[in-house]
Amino acid sequence: MERTGIITFKGQGMTLLGQGVKVGDEAPDFAAVDSGLAPVRLSDFKGQVIIISAVPSLDTPVCELQTTRFNEEASSLKAKIVTISMDLPFAQKRFCSVHDINNITLLSDYQERDFAMKYGLLIKELKLIARAIFVIGKDGRIAYMEIVPEVTNHPDYDKALEAAKRLIS
Repeated sequence: MERTGIITFKGQGMTLLGQGVKVGDEAPDFAAVDSGLAPVRLSDFKGQVIIISAVPSLDTPVCELQTTRFNEEASSLKAKIVTISMDLPFAQKRFCSVHDINNITLLSDYQERDFAMKYGLLIKELKLIARAIFVIGKDGRIAYMEIVPEVTNHPDYDKALEAAKRLIS
């Protein structure tokens, strides 16, 4: 499925591939790999409040700040935070080492693009994941989501964190 009119990259319209989800939907299970190439599924975190932070590439300023911000927030938040990108696991491991990322889980969707397609976030023209945030409740349903309209902009961190905090308390 192709969707247009949802995001831009540097002002240029982009096409999103995949089914897409909405608030209230059961969060689709997906498979990705961690920095050691081990398979990880969303269902591995079942029963927890989960924040999924989707970024195009960790080696860009906004993605770096988004990932480091959630890593900082994770130390005081009782939610599982997962950052997912198309970056190779080796690059993710290097990024974590350089930026002292140890409070969140980084996953790579480079093999199957399972997350990107199930959540409707694969940017056709760039073959990257669109910037987005999903907050999933303990019941496995999407309680909050934001697909950032301009890929080079930041998400609304405060709204995502507030949504997670409401589900935790």
